[in-house]
Amino acid sequence: MTSVLISCRVYPSEDPEKVREAILNIFPDASLERTGSGFEGEAGLDRFSVLIRRQKILDSTRSTMFKGIRGGSIVLHLNKQVAVVGKISFTEPKTVLGSLKVTIECDDPEALIDKIAPRTVNGEEVRG
Repeated sequence: MTSVLISCRVYPSEDPEKVREAILNIFPDASLERTGSGFEGEAGLDRFSVLIRRQKILDSTRSTMFKGIRGGSIVLHLNKQVAVVGKISFTEPKTVLGSLKVTIECDDPEALIDKIAPRTVNGEEVRG
């Protein structure tokens, strides 16, 4: 079973609706709730998977996901400003305006990474 949890702080200088839109650009099926400090919700990885292929960033996604393994989960941080235009850019957890925190809970993180961001050779996906 895989669950994807999204959380994002909204700063006073930000428009909450723009932040919500940024999240939905990457995770259109997210069920978001407004919290005191931002947004939280659950989502799927279908659009995320499409976007990393479209942007041709499988290798960097794979590397970032492996670095983000924390026991039975994978933690990623995405740039909010880039997400506004429907693109994925990984960032550090501590940034000036914060990030979209994505926590993927699963039984086998390495198998999930192989599925979402498979290895590549000369830019082509290698399965198996």
